[in-house]
Amino acid sequence: MAANSTLAEQLFHAPDCVGWKTYMEGALYHLACLIFLLAVMGGSGILGCIYVFGVMAVSFCLMALWGYLFVCGVDIVTWNGILMVLCLVQIGHLIYRLHRESYGEDYDALYQTLYQPMQVPLDVFKEIAHCSGMEVHSLSADQSYALEGKTPIDRLSLLISGRVKVSLDGQFLHYIFPYQFLDSPEWESLRPSEEGTFQVTLTAEMDSTYISWPRKKLYLLLAKEKYISRLFSSLLGFDISQKLYALNDKLFAKFGLRFDIRLPSLYHVLGPSPEFAGDARPMADPLASRLHQDDPPLRKAPPPSSRGPRPESGNLGEDSTSLILDDFAELPGSFMDYGSEGEYLK
Repeated sequence: MAANSTLAEQLFHAPDCVGWKTYMEGALYHLACLIFLLAVMGGSGILGCIYVFGVMAVSFCLMALWGYLFVCGVDIVTWNGILMVLCLVQIGHLIYRLHRESYGEDYDALYQTLYQPMQVPLDVFKEIAHCSGMEVHSLSADQSYALEGKTPIDRLSLLISGRVKVSLDGQFLHYIFPYQFLDSPEWESLRPSEEGTFQVTLTAEMDSTYISWPRKKLYLLLAKEKYISRLFSSLLGFDISQKLYALNDKLFAKFGLRFDIRLPSLYHVLGPSPEFAGDARPMADPLASRLHQDDPPLRKAPPPSSRGPRPESGNLGEDSTSLILDDFAELPGSFMDYGSEGEYLK
């Protein structure tokens, strides 16, 4: 380009190249460009930024080596060296932030297991963690977390490690495993202004740890932060469905009929009312004695019932509105017939 050309002409007009290079730059230059391309494809968040700046630092280092070994350009070495140092400083700052925002081994594992897959930001998790008081509570083996009819519902707890057994009137219902809520049904059963007590007993089967959110404090947080409210609503709904499926998996007859706990009248089987409680035992005992005889006796006609006739159906159990206690008394093998908890879990 002419020597008397202005700066504007140099910026907006292509230079008059005397000749293009007929050879390619060395492999070091192309490797540096390829690594830089991989760097800009990094993810988000603190870990993603650490990846981006780390790969960029490698790319700038290779570019500086190329400028020093092959081009002998002071400006190329200087600029790439400065950029590499800035990337390393940024990585150190991000690692410091990551270490400062660590809340302990249990809370870090909770975030990575439960919240990070849902892409919950660390700032949101920080509010959730501070609401719990940043404390991890422990339960020794055979220690009760709640007693039916006695323990008030004043908190929401999440199991971190161990295993907790849920029982009703001494009868085993299901287990609670790590990263499941201990009292999600109780939490959902009450409004913010209501009070109540546990209807089941929760007992640790081994040494366990859990975190708790005070009820009033958590309600204030959910009322203030709509995102956290929707997050807890999703987590609690999924947790309750898991508990229902665990119960549903145990309600079956020995001949293969599996009941659905969503049937409205199945409540009479899970917990019969007092007026039916006295009739259920005499009906079950004669049936059990007849089943243990070598020669099966003739089937007796069922006693007359005050309720109307049930509509016929080709599929057993299709008429859910007519399922009451005496229907299930004729079906041996419900989960209440097992003598021990180990036999029940088989």
